[in-house]
Amino acid sequence: MSFRTHSAPAPGDAPARRSFRPNGLARAAVRFKPSSFVGTFVALLLAAAVVSGCGLLLQTGATASLPAARYAGVPVVAAADQEVRMTVDLGDERDEASSPVPDRARLDAALAGKAAGVPGVARAVADVAFPVRILTPGGGASAPLTASGWGSTSFTGAGLTSGRAPGAGEAVIGTGTHAGAGPADGSGVGVGERVVLRTPGGEREFTVSGTSGTPGVWFSDAGALAVSGHPGKADAIAVLPREGADAGAVADRVAAALDGRARVLTGDDRALAEGTAVPAARELLMGLGGSFGGVATMVAVFTAAGTVALSVGQRSREFALLRAIGATPRQLRRSIATEALLVAPLAGVLGCLPGTALAVWWFGQLRAKGAVPEGLALDRGVLPYGVAVAAVVVTALLGGLLAARRPSRTEPGRALAEAQVERAAVGRVRTPLGIAALVGGTVFAGVSAGLSGDAAANTALGVVMLYMLAVALLGPVVARVCAGLAGTVLGRSGASGHLAAANSRTNARRLASAITPIVLATAFVSTLLFLHTSTDRAAEHQRRAAVTADHVVADPAGLPGDAAERAAREPGVRAAVTVLRASVLVPSDVQFAPASAQAVSADPSPVQDLGVRTGALADLRPGTVAVDQRLADSAGVRTGERLTLRMPDGGEAKPLVVATYARGLGVAEVTLPQSDLTGRVTSPYPTELLVRGGMAEGLAALGAVTGPDGAAAAHAPERELSAWANRTMAAVLGGFAAVAAANTLVMTVLHRRRELGTLRLIGTTRRQVLRMIRLEALLVAVGGLVLGSAIALATLVPMTNGLTGEAPHVPPLLYGSLAAGVVALGLVSTALPARAALRHR
Repeated sequence: MSFRTHSAPAPGDAPARRSFRPNGLARAAVRFKPSSFVGTFVALLLAAAVVSGCGLLLQTGATASLPAARYAGVPVVAAADQEVRMTVDLGDERDEASSPVPDRARLDAALAGKAAGVPGVARAVADVAFPVRILTPGGGASAPLTASGWGSTSFTGAGLTSGRAPGAGEAVIGTGTHAGAGPADGSGVGVGERVVLRTPGGEREFTVSGTSGTPGVWFSDAGALAVSGHPGKADAIAVLPREGADAGAVADRVAAALDGRARVLTGDDRALAEGTAVPAARELLMGLGGSFGGVATMVAVFTAAGTVALSVGQRSREFALLRAIGATPRQLRRSIATEALLVAPLAGVLGCLPGTALAVWWFGQLRAKGAVPEGLALDRGVLPYGVAVAAVVVTALLGGLLAARRPSRTEPGRALAEAQVERAAVGRVRTPLGIAALVGGTVFAGVSAGLSGDAAANTALGVVMLYMLAVALLGPVVARVCAGLAGTVLGRSGASGHLAAANSRTNARRLASAITPIVLATAFVSTLLFLHTSTDRAAEHQRRAAVTADHVVADPAGLPGDAAERAAREPGVRAAVTVLRASVLVPSDVQFAPASAQAVSADPSPVQDLGVRTGALADLRPGTVAVDQRLADSAGVRTGERLTLRMPDGGEAKPLVVATYARGLGVAEVTLPQSDLTGRVTSPYPTELLVRGGMAEGLAALGAVTGPDGAAAAHAPERELSAWANRTMAAVLGGFAAVAAANTLVMTVLHRRRELGTLRLIGTTRRQVLRMIRLEALLVAVGGLVLGSAIALATLVPMTNGLTGEAPHVPPLLYGSLAAGVVALGLVSTALPARAALRHR
C-alpha cells in the first residue's frame, strides 16, 4: 500500500490558509483541548517554583548584608578580614577561594594610635568584647557577661549610674549582673566593693569603681586588652571623626595610614567588623541556592522537559492527521513552539508564587536555627523570577520541538500508522549517549571506591548524576527490560496480568516516562536520607568507643581554668583532662575545608581511645597535632610531617603531626594542646572535663556530672544543621519528584481512555481493567524503586566508605516507609484517573 502526500492549500484559499496558520492551530489546541496541556502546565509550574525558590536563596547569599549593631554609632571602623583567602590555580586561569574564619580574626591594637593621628579623627578606640563571669564566695558563678573597655561607651551608649570610670585594677558592673544578688545598684554590689571575675586571662579580683544601667562589665581600655585572652589584639578599631569631618575622606586617610594592615569599613560594611555571621550566612545560602539549587534545577528542568515530550508524543495521532490533510513540518513545529509560548510563561509566573513561599519558609527555618543572623532579610529581587520564567519557557520550547522532530518529518501515511502502535526502534542519538553515561557512572563508582574522605564523597556525586542521566536516556530500553522481567509474574495473574504484561512490553516509551520520575525521587531522597543515617550511626559508634572516661563534667558556659587540677586532687581520680571544642580550616588545592577540633589540657589517652593508627598521643606538645586518618589522607600528610592549618582566628599554623587516629568523626578530626589556642579563640574556657576514676559527688562542684554518654559529639551543632538540611533537601526534591511522577502517571492513564473503553466494549469487566491498571502501576513503582535504590546504593557505598569507613546504614523502617510511599503514589495516581475514565462507557 502506498500513501500520497496531500498538497498544501492554494494561496487563494483563505479559509484553509487561516486554518493552517500556526498561531491559529496553537490557540485552537489550547482553547478546545486544555486537558492536553494540564500535565505540561503542572510540570512547568513546579519547575518554576524550584528554580525561583533556590534562586532567591542564592541571590540573598550573594547580596547578604546587615546594618551595623555595635558599631552603628561609629562612622569608620577598621578591622581584620573575617575571611581567609587563597589563590586557586585552574590551569590557564587563577581564581580566589575564601571561607569565613571559624571564630574571629583580630588586628594589632597598636593600630589605634596610628588611626588617632590621622587628620580629622577625634578618637580611635581599640575595641574588644569577651565573656566573663562573676564568682561568688560560695563557689558559684554568674551567667556569661560581655566585657569591654570603657572606651567603647563612647559609641555604645552605656553610661554610669554611680561612681566613676574604671582605672587600673577596677571595673564597672552593669545592672543585674552580680551573681546570686540583686541589681548592681547598691543592693547587690556597690562602689568600692571587691569582686572576683573569671576572665579569659584568668581569675582576677577587681574593685568596683562604678555601676551602669546597662548589663555588662567594663574595664579600663588597657585592662580590657590585658584580660581579654588575646593581649595586644583588638576586635576592631572604632574611628570617631571630628565634628564636621567627612567620613568618606577620613576613611580614605585611615586606610592610607594603616597601609593594608586592616580593612577600613563604612556604611553597612561595618557589620563585617562585628564577626563572621554575615560571611558564614553568605556561604551557607550560596551553597544551598547554588549547589543544591543547581541539582534541583537540573532535576526540575529535566523532568519538565520529559513531561512536555510526553504530552507532545501523546498527540502523535493529531499531528499525523494534520500532516495527512496538508500541514507542513514547519507549520507543526511553529504550532508546538507557539503552544509552549502560550502555556509556559503563565506556568512560570504562577510557579514563582510557591517558589517564593518555599524560599520564605526555608529562610525562616535557617534563621530560627541560628544559621542566618537576625536582621538579614530575604532578597526578593526580580532576577530569580526572570530566570525561572525564562528557564521553563526554554524548557517547553526545546522539549516540544525535540519531541516533534519525528512526527513532523514523517510522511503522513507512516505517521498515522506509527500513531497507532509505538515504534520499537531505539534512538540513534540517545542510546549511545545513554550507554556513555552508564559507562561513565560505573567508572566514577570504581574510582570513588578507591578514594577516601571528601575526595570519595565529591566523586560519588558524579555517580548519581551519570546514572540518572543514563536511566533517562535509556528509558525505553530499561522499561522493556523491566517489562520482560515482570512479564512472567504478571502472566500468572490471569487475564488482567496478561493485559498488563502485553501493554508494558508494547508501550515501553510510555512505561519509561512513568518510571523515570520515580527513579529520580527514589535515588535522590535515598541518597540524602541514608547519607545522614550512615554518618550519624558511624559517629555514634566512634564516640561510644572513644570515650573511656568514667565521668564527664560539662558546663556550656565554661569550666574553671583549674578544673583538671581540682579534679585530680579528688580521691580515686587517676586522670583528668579538660577539652575545649573549636573548629579549624584545612586548605586544599581548591578550597578551605572546615574540621572539628578538640584542644586538650594533657595527653588524652587515659580518658579517650581515639583508635590511634600511627604515632602516639602522648607526644602532643605545643606546636604538634594529632589528626584523623581520613583527614590526613585528604591533606596528603603522614606522621612526622607538618600539616598546614588555619586556626580559629584565621592565622596560619604548621604543627607537626605526631599521631593519626580512626575515630575523628565521633570525637574531633584534629586534636591539639590547649596552649596552641591561646589568644586564638574568643572564649578560651574548656567546656568538658573527662575524668578517670573517683566519685561523681566530688566533681559536682565543677559542673554537671554525667557518665561517658555525656561527652559531646564532634561539631554537634553543625551536624544537627546538616542533618536538618539533608532532610529538607530530600523533602523538596522528593516532593517535587513525587508530584511530577503522579502528574506523569495521571497523564498516561487519561490518555488511554479510548483503549480502556475498547477493552470494556469487547467484554473485559471493569474490575479486570482496574486490576490491569493496578498491576501496571505496581510494575512502574517497583521498577522505579529498584532502579532508584540501586543508583542510591552505588552512590552511598563509596561515599560512606570515604567519609566514615563503614557501609551505608539503611534503617529498615525508614526505607520501608519510602518504599510504601512510592507504591502508594503509583497506585493512587493511576487508580483515580482510571476510575474516572471508566465512569462512562
